[in-house]
Amino acid sequence: MKRIESKLNTASAGFQANAAHNRKLAEEFKEKQRAVRHDRPQRDIDRLRQQNKLLVRERIKLLLDPGTPFLEFSSLAANEAYDGEVPGAACVTGIGIVSGREVVINAGDASVKGGAWYPLTVKKTVRALDIAIENRLPVVHLCDSAGGFLPLQADLFADKYMAGRIFRNQCMLSKMGIQQVSVVLGHCTAGGAYVPGLSDYNVIVRGTGAIFLAGPPLVKAATGEEVSVDDLGGCDMHTSVSGTADYPASSEEEAIAIARDIVAQFKRPQKAHTEWQPPEEPYYDPSELYGVLPQDIKQGFDMHEIIARIVDGSRFHEYQPNYGKTLICGYAHIWGYKVGILANNGVLFNDSSLKGAHFIELCNQARTPIVFLQNITGFMVGKEYERRGITKDGAKMIMAVSNCEVPKFTVMCHGSFGAGNYGMSGRAFDSRFTFSWPQSQISVMGAEQAANTLADVKIRQLARTGKKLSQEEIDAIRDPVLGEFKRKQSAYWSTSEIWDDGIIDPADTRNALGISLSAALNTPIGDPRYGVFRM
Repeated sequence: MKRIESKLNTASAGFQANAAHNRKLAEEFKEKQRAVRHDRPQRDIDRLRQQNKLLVRERIKLLLDPGTPFLEFSSLAANEAYDGEVPGAACVTGIGIVSGREVVINAGDASVKGGAWYPLTVKKTVRALDIAIENRLPVVHLCDSAGGFLPLQADLFADKYMAGRIFRNQCMLSKMGIQQVSVVLGHCTAGGAYVPGLSDYNVIVRGTGAIFLAGPPLVKAATGEEVSVDDLGGCDMHTSVSGTADYPASSEEEAIAIARDIVAQFKRPQKAHTEWQPPEEPYYDPSELYGVLPQDIKQGFDMHEIIARIVDGSRFHEYQPNYGKTLICGYAHIWGYKVGILANNGVLFNDSSLKGAHFIELCNQARTPIVFLQNITGFMVGKEYERRGITKDGAKMIMAVSNCEVPKFTVMCHGSFGAGNYGMSGRAFDSRFTFSWPQSQISVMGAEQAANTLADVKIRQLARTGKKLSQEEIDAIRDPVLGEFKRKQSAYWSTSEIWDDGIIDPADTRNALGISLSAALNTPIGDPRYGVFRM
């Protein structure tokens, strides 16, 4: 493959200004992430220490193989919810290496509201188990939760993708022969009792671990029976009487060591075959991505420069370079894995939509995973393009994306607006992993367009009654819409709502994709099949 020739002048004032701006955004993101991971009221830390408990990240460190990476999901989940009082949505999820095996880790964070499940805790947990199902990854559950947060029970209990989906997903994993280990480090109460109950193996810590459908206070209220935690659902009872738990442990360290030993017995999966070659660092420094990205979301830039700083050797075989130029398509390698890449260099026209659909078919036929690098304002609109069939051609691309059998990976690099998000494998289209960069934005349309559209509708409504609005009255309609759109199209809102699998530093994109590609190949790639393409 030919190396991309960068056209950037990294010494230019514009590049340096962009770099300074985006480095600051990356630093702000990392500080937010640090606070979410580590800042807790001292009373909560003291409470856990008095119970001889480790903090959740101390537990994960003991679980992971030393020196191996941990790809954390949705680290800033719930950052815009619950008045900011539930950092990380009260749980930590991600992919790590345990005893040489890739596993999904699902860990309750008892330093946040006792590890209580909020609606976004449930959504984050369900997503982690979806990832385990899609990529056939074993799961290690580190269980320590106060149960569902009762004041919000209506938002976490009854519907299809609420708490019951956690247990359904556990059952699906078992049906697929994908093993799960639970380490009971605290109380598993009510529905939470089914997490270890539905696992293939579980370990429970004497004195702090407990499993029961109702704790002692509720048992007394319901039946009048008085019973201690240990007698009701403690370590010795469950490992010697009920058989609900398998392995007793005298400490968290011992319990996690047992879990590591259990995972070491798991059969290693046969990876799906895809072309691979020895990895090669990009020729261009990935940290230069900060200077590539413009400060204004509406300003265009050449996505070849992004690709050059992510792929092996900065080498790229471009497909149809002279046709449909607003969509870049081609082949490269990331950490040795061959991938197809689709990257936006402008609005999707008829030709670029057809080019994208055809290239997706080629990747699917060759069993080549696909990476979508989004910077898209949408499909082109207007009389001329409708007459050419832009709706029909856009539908072809969406059909190809939806029916794709190979693993897909999506990175929100800049803007992601309108149906362009769909054509470029947005969240609804089952990418194995979706990541956002700190400055990226996503919404049905840009904030200014939305505000102007709503103001224009109101003006025309009033014009029919003979009333004309002053500029101040127009601004009073427009400005609140503009402010709300800007707030809710930011990457921080998206990741808070778990519309992605986490914000990542642009310079870390290559590593995140490498881990994701490796994990995805645990699942066999099916034969290409498509729906009906409207011709």
